[in-house]
Amino acid sequence: MSQHAAFLDPTFMLSTSQARDLYFQHAAPQPVIDYHCHISPALIAADHRFADITELWLAGDHYKWRAMRANGVDERFITGDATPWERFHAFAATVPATLRNPLYTWTHMELQRPFGITGRLLNADSAQAIFDECNEKLAQPDFTARGIISKFNVEVICTTDDPADDLRHHRAIRADATFATSVLPSFRADALLPGDDVATYNAYLERLAGAANVEISSYPDLLEALARRMDYFHAEGCRLADVSLEAVPANAATPSDPARTFATLRGGVLPAQDTLRELRSALLHDLGVMIHHRGWVQQLHLGPLRNCNTRMRKHLGADAGFDCISDQPQARALARHLDSLDSTNQLARTIVYNLNPADNEMMAALIGCFQDGTMPGKMQLGSAWWFLDQRNGIQRQLDALSNLGLLSRFVGMLTDSRSLVSYSRHDYFRRILCELLGGEMATGLLPDDLQLVGQLVRDVCSCNARRYFGFERAAPPA
Repeated sequence: MSQHAAFLDPTFMLSTSQARDLYFQHAAPQPVIDYHCHISPALIAADHRFADITELWLAGDHYKWRAMRANGVDERFITGDATPWERFHAFAATVPATLRNPLYTWTHMELQRPFGITGRLLNADSAQAIFDECNEKLAQPDFTARGIISKFNVEVICTTDDPADDLRHHRAIRADATFATSVLPSFRADALLPGDDVATYNAYLERLAGAANVEISSYPDLLEALARRMDYFHAEGCRLADVSLEAVPANAATPSDPARTFATLRGGVLPAQDTLRELRSALLHDLGVMIHHRGWVQQLHLGPLRNCNTRMRKHLGADAGFDCISDQPQARALARHLDSLDSTNQLARTIVYNLNPADNEMMAALIGCFQDGTMPGKMQLGSAWWFLDQRNGIQRQLDALSNLGLLSRFVGMLTDSRSLVSYSRHDYFRRILCELLGGEMATGLLPDDLQLVGQLVRDVCSCNARRYFGFERAAPPA
């Protein structure tokens, strides 16, 4: 007869003694290395104090917004002019409807930590008491932005920063020796790749030109501006670059004439789609070369189909929770892109994230073609991301990596979040990892050797990431 387990008790998700030993002895004590997130460095620099739980929880959380919309909540209570209490109450009333959605678990994990609220479920009836209790905590001295980060034992945070950013907030954070968490920039290159809006792209290039102090009138000018900005980021401690694409441009490998296509764009004319794709391909390749030259890690987030709802985009703008999983083919173009860099020995350490779970095994197999023996785990299958960072998605990613690569070299979980309390998802991931490994120890699929498997757990939770990214060496001198 199986033992009854209470929701979110200390052994939550840990059904065997081996899983519990792995978690409590090896996973839980590890610090968080959050090498990719969307937390604002300005918020950390100012040590922002949140006005209420609504600001902390609902201001930018697309997971919660999508659940509320699915539950029939009017947009006024999501992104509109409703009061903080009205918005919180609307979310609280939605929570019971999220049973079996990961939001139900995450919501209550976030109430447990950092707020210490246990043994109560959030719903319309309990909303007022929980709202008041959270707000009381947020008024305490140690519940500022930095205080919340410290409560989650976060060792490193890598934010996502536009190439034109001046990074002044990172300097302000670094200047305060009392804050133990290292907050480093990463080079988010999405805006560099031209889309169909020529005016917006040219306006961005003017901003980039100002930041780099170079006129951008030609494709070589653009590369010079990027080189200057990457050197600037490097001096500020950046060691990662990142780009998110629905798919690698289909022409990736050998561009025809990027300079001519770029000149057409700068002249205010949208090129034909084929030539525009070739420009994007050339720019992605040249970015890869620059990343390798500086010894950075490149991250490729592949698979989102963005801003699907035209009506809501007109109403709310981009990135308001109306993205989904794309089913574009990925393998051939990605292979050509990686091969074009590898053929000249200019392929950087690379993490490839897939948003379509159907691509797990393909990408795990593909990156194996470019492991070159220069270091353990040079090519990484990225953590289950966005729509996949729930229990099933995490398990599938771990299985694909284990079957086709080396789980022991995996750099582990990230938050990819704008919310400080999303650090509870590192604990969620660690419990899933320990349950998976502990169950296989209990059934004889793995040796029942706590030290052997425990070392793998410690490595995946923090040690591999620390070594892979070189974070001990990343921060510039004070």
